[in-house]
Amino acid sequence: MSVLIELFLTFARIGTFTFGGGYAMLSIIENICVEQKKWITHDEMMNITVIAESTPGPIAINCATYVGYKRGKLTGAFFATLGVAIPSFIIIFAISMFLEGFLEIVWIAHAFMGIKIAVGILILDAALKMIGKMKKKPLQVGILLASFAVITLINMLKIHLSSIVVMLTSALVSVAFFIVQKGHGKEEQI
Repeated sequence: MSVLIELFLTFARIGTFTFGGGYAMLSIIENICVEQKKWITHDEMMNITVIAESTPGPIAINCATYVGYKRGKLTGAFFATLGVAIPSFIIIFAISMFLEGFLEIVWIAHAFMGIKIAVGILILDAALKMIGKMKKKPLQVGILLASFAVITLINMLKIHLSSIVVMLTSALVSVAFFIVQKGHGKEEQI
């Protein structure tokens, strides 16, 4: 039972004090679950992130569900997911009750401007950590740089193209290289 309570409280703390959605939470989830509590490894966190991004639903909830399942099976997954979701629900419910006047309060508007900057930094921090832990094989680095360039161009030119298209294209390129390398008996070089 103490594992379930710890999962719930840990993810409730993450859900309460992290603004900016799942990407902003990744850095904090990794800090707490990998570095502090050692519930999962860095490699597992990378895999969780990729899988959570590829499956339906918010990335933070998918991460919490995986970590909870690893620590406490189905019940652990439930408590971790509940922990990360409840604070957001309560905060949004409270704000919605007073929404009209909420953002008109000057110090709240300024606080949200500061939060936007902090969220960007948290997302950048999570990305840099993932890149730093990535195995530096030529194909992976090439896909990373090409994807970054394409996404940057899409944003700069204001092209309406989903990042999902870039992700799927990257996956297809990787699979194609894998098939070609496998045919030549060079699987490890990818």
